[in-house]
Amino acid sequence: MPYRILAISLGGTIAMTSGARGGLTPSLAADSLFGQLSLPGDLASVETWTALTVASPSLTIPQIVSVAFEIRKRLASGFDGVVLVQGTDTLEETAFILDCLLDDQAPVIVTGAMRGARSSSADGPANIEAAIRVACDPQSRGRGTLVVFDDEIHAARYVRKVHTISVSPFRSWGRGPMGRIVDGKVRYCWRNERLPSIAVASAEAGRPVALLKFALGQDDRILRALPDLGYRGAVIEGAGGGHLAEAMMPAVRELAGAMPVVFASRCPLGPVLRSTYAYAGSEIDLLDSGALHAGDFCGIKARLLLTLLLMAFDDAAAVRAAFRHRADLSLAN
Repeated sequence: MPYRILAISLGGTIAMTSGARGGLTPSLAADSLFGQLSLPGDLASVETWTALTVASPSLTIPQIVSVAFEIRKRLASGFDGVVLVQGTDTLEETAFILDCLLDDQAPVIVTGAMRGARSSSADGPANIEAAIRVACDPQSRGRGTLVVFDDEIHAARYVRKVHTISVSPFRSWGRGPMGRIVDGKVRYCWRNERLPSIAVASAEAGRPVALLKFALGQDDRILRALPDLGYRGAVIEGAGGGHLAEAMMPAVRELAGAMPVVFASRCPLGPVLRSTYAYAGSEIDLLDSGALHAGDFCGIKARLLLTLLLMAFDDAAAVRAAFRHRADLSLAN
């Protein structure tokens, strides 16, 4: 009996054709993207849903939370798995949000394309077919949300887009792919422990978290402005192991008393430190100031995690405790 797969489109390059100005714009619905697959007929029964038709930089966190709610409902109605397509620019962020919110055993696979749907070398169809194969494989159950691209399988927690035009633009920093498709078969290399799901009750907006990157000579004016701008939290990508300038620390201490503040690293590889350096602006100083350690989350994903926790809890202490718990778990598995 074929697997029942829910196929969702949010738009992106995979759904783009040439527009009036000559460049690519989103235009195709899910039916067009999933209607001409060359998979065996007994593998999957695909039902489509065009949720959005936008370029991925215009997606919002509440929109993805709403999609997660709908996925949960449809999985409960009998679907065996989900394949979602969108633009690659924010694909890793959508995958991470879904991974944080969904605790089903059924596979949720996110994919896309680097070339438009009408390109002579369009990569979308192959990525969709690979994603459906992964969604239908029993080994994929219980692994959380996965990104499938160019026959590689990545865990949502680690995957990053690292190239602007390559047809293989994703890497899992520090881990390598979780698996691959070889000779049309799914092969997994390792499994990571899933983190606890987050019980967000509503997709309402209004929990903005700032993401800032430290650079040489940067001052504290943006940090001091965040509360008046309506931000509810902040993530700072520090230099090296997560370090800031000494002159910024009074503002960090003040901000950490008013809202959750997380420090991560702007480096693509290596851990955020906890106890190596003790100078002003070091990781020890940041922890003493009340800032939260990002665990093994990059700045982008630490911001998403903090945003979802702010949507789930009204109490700032509960948000800080939940973030610490997940950050500690991320380092342990």
